[in-house]
Amino acid sequence: MSGLTAIVLGASGGGGFPQWNCRCPVCELAWANDPRVKRRTQASLAVSADGEHWTLLNASPDLREQIQATPALQPRIAPRSSPIQAVVLTGAEIDQIAGLLALREREGFSLYGTGDTLAAVAANPIFNVLGPDIVPRKPVRLAEPFALPGGLSAELFTVPGKVALYLESAEPELAAESEVNVGVEVVSGPLRLVYVPGAAATTAALMQRLGRADVVFFDSTLFEDDEMIVTGTGNKTGRRMGHMSLNGAGGTLEQLAGLTARRILTHINNTNPILIEDSPQRRKVKMAGFEIAEDGMEIVL
Repeated sequence: MSGLTAIVLGASGGGGFPQWNCRCPVCELAWANDPRVKRRTQASLAVSADGEHWTLLNASPDLREQIQATPALQPRIAPRSSPIQAVVLTGAEIDQIAGLLALREREGFSLYGTGDTLAAVAANPIFNVLGPDIVPRKPVRLAEPFALPGGLSAELFTVPGKVALYLESAEPELAAESEVNVGVEVVSGPLRLVYVPGAAATTAALMQRLGRADVVFFDSTLFEDDEMIVTGTGNKTGRRMGHMSLNGAGGTLEQLAGLTARRILTHINNTNPILIEDSPQRRKVKMAGFEIAEDGMEIVL
């Protein structure tokens, strides 16, 4: 009998929550240890069909801390071992790949991603600490199933977005569909989980894929498109950063309203008021039937 378990390793956007240099109204509560907010590390998910072989969906800069907080990912056999058998990348942003460096101690696992994503990793020689004899890099074609350890299979698929910030040109395409920003669908028998940590918009093909899922983890970086401008924490809109907002016409709450899947919001920026348990924005999200991911959350299908 097939099963599928997912553990939220981190649910925050880049920088974590609270962000190390931020005193926005939401981070202010976290620094004051207000019980209405919970600290979150940067977004990543661990999935398994058998509880023995685990695959990470992205490797955040907080990965070492996340492993320490997650018994399922800790070594079990002396002198060295790891149940982490694979890492699947949805892009090459810093908060998606920096955690690979925490896995550098000559422990074998497979690294999957699109050709463009793996090329971005290969272009930085620091990642050579993950020797190809120990950590093979396996390019994945879009919309073609590939096997993962422990009986899982997966597909990568395009999601409107943009290239990683450090790879941007002067005028980047902001909602392009390409290999540089993808989602991943994980399958165990009849069970389907879809992970989309970054989306600038939805498409008919994306909605069709979400419609057949049992659980969907979806980008919820900002509640309002101009949130960072209003809070004085940045000068870019959400769409300029490659993220659709939760609220408003065309927002995530509206676009995903008709799904029958369990809908869980992740990649939540530190400025987003849904992080505050009694905020009106959080109440609106929950009234619409969405859940809000937090570190350590476990979903068993």
